[in-house]
Amino acid sequence: MPKSSRTLALFLLAVVPLWAAPPAAVTDPKSPVVRELVDLRTKDAGFLFDIRYATTHNFTGRQLYLVPGAWLHRDAAKALIAVQHDLKEQGLGLKIYDAYRPLSVQQQMWDLIHDERYVSDPAINSGRHTRGTAVDVTLVDAEGKDLVMPTDFDDFTRKAHRDARGISPEAHHNSEILEQAMARHGFIPYPYEWWHFDLQNWEKHPPLDISLSQLQNEAEKKK
Repeated sequence: MPKSSRTLALFLLAVVPLWAAPPAAVTDPKSPVVRELVDLRTKDAGFLFDIRYATTHNFTGRQLYLVPGAWLHRDAAKALIAVQHDLKEQGLGLKIYDAYRPLSVQQQMWDLIHDERYVSDPAINSGRHTRGTAVDVTLVDAEGKDLVMPTDFDDFTRKAHRDARGISPEAHHNSEILEQAMARHGFIPYPYEWWHFDLQNWEKHPPLDISLSQLQNEAEKKK
């Protein structure tokens, strides 16, 4: 398939055809919907973590999360663990940059960069990461070293697009390995960011506005 056609197909899969008002966000940390979220850090899957928004090393220059959490809806978590198992057979693994993101944080990001290619407009669809079904990842080798990719995380330039030209053969090869592994387990590659993937039917899940600190506190109460 030509690159232009492939990119269009990815765009149509990734973009929600909704023009109505966005769904209201769940704000009660005790809601049954919230209990569907899984803390990836508690899973013995071999994931590595570099939660950039819990630091100032991100495009905002701000610390947006008080704790370095990585939460996903249980269906997305199950699929991501399957991806990790597949990659392990190739001597590779996943490093996670971001997973569930509260709607209020999504709004902070949108206020800084009004570009829907890179940050979802909360007024249109309440975001993608807000549903616990989107994840930002990269590849590492068996020793945990980052593989060469087209750009760094949160590089909002044309080079981060999946159909970008002028990418080194090594970076292109590695991004293809990641994309194929994620797609095999039900994740849709986002056309404008090589690191971003949405679980199929992500738009059917409600957006949430529960802080990562609240999620962690609720999880600790259950121990």
